[in-house]
Amino acid sequence: MGAQEVLAGQVAAAAKAAGLVVSSSEVGQDFSGNPTTRFKMALVTDQAKTQILELSDKFDFSNADLLAEVGTYLSAAAKRLKNPRPDCYLTLHGLPLSFDKFTWPFHESSSGADTFLVHGEVRLEDGEPSVLHAKIAASMTVTFAEIVKAPEQPFAEEFIYNAVRKTMDQGQLELVKSGNRQPVPVTTRYYSPWKKRFSFNDTTEAQRQEYLAAKVFWLSGVLGGGQPVWLLDPRDAQYLNTTVDELKKNTAALAGEGVVRLAADTEYATPTEALMGHRPQYVAEVAAALAFIKPTFNEDLRGGHTNM
Repeated sequence: MGAQEVLAGQVAAAAKAAGLVVSSSEVGQDFSGNPTTRFKMALVTDQAKTQILELSDKFDFSNADLLAEVGTYLSAAAKRLKNPRPDCYLTLHGLPLSFDKFTWPFHESSSGADTFLVHGEVRLEDGEPSVLHAKIAASMTVTFAEIVKAPEQPFAEEFIYNAVRKTMDQGQLELVKSGNRQPVPVTTRYYSPWKKRFSFNDTTEAQRQEYLAAKVFWLSGVLGGGQPVWLLDPRDAQYLNTTVDELKKNTAALAGEGVVRLAADTEYATPTEALMGHRPQYVAEVAAALAFIKPTFNEDLRGGHTNM
């Protein structure tokens, strides 16, 4: 109980500093059966907006370096919670996805492989009834684990979500009605030791503007009832290999072109009528992305016709 009380106090203090409040907590367990605590974090200004933070019971982030990173994570979470669908993200190919059922922290592979795993699920969110989803088993190599300050949610959720999106971009994850867990390998190819930063997708200014416009279309116009969406998310900046300052410039450019409307807090935006008029284009992009990630087979080989 001593360790749990220390952790609860640390989380409550860090949440308060980020504009959040711990509305409740409950005992949980990780994949291996070790105890965790699941904290329900809510916005101080709107306690209907919540997010779960799951930490190992014995985790202690009193170290200044760890505390600073937890603070950064919670500050971003507070801004993200203002989104109408804080659980939703967009891929570069235009797939709107929700992320859910991730079980933290990482656990060692039970197959004997020298890796650490976290399980979760992504689901297609295009505004229509859909059962398409992918169960995820994201694996972190031992070498990569040395980069991560702690195998806990605040230190890994960002790059895990981006690795899932990147793997989807590469056509290596399929959205299905049912199925087994699909692997998402997380290796040092996603991290530059020289620049000391993660790297997922090199993008141009035009690509970033297209991405942000599509994000506003889906997360605000389709899924969010026209409520403002945060466009300066550092999680997107990491995914697009850019900076938050660059995203701010891209957002201002979109507003200047009449594609989005900036909210009073200019980090957020809503779609214009002109943007919502591009629905056929965005629906077609989703269809093309779903076709891209669907496995194809060589019909000649399946029929037994080979050149061997």
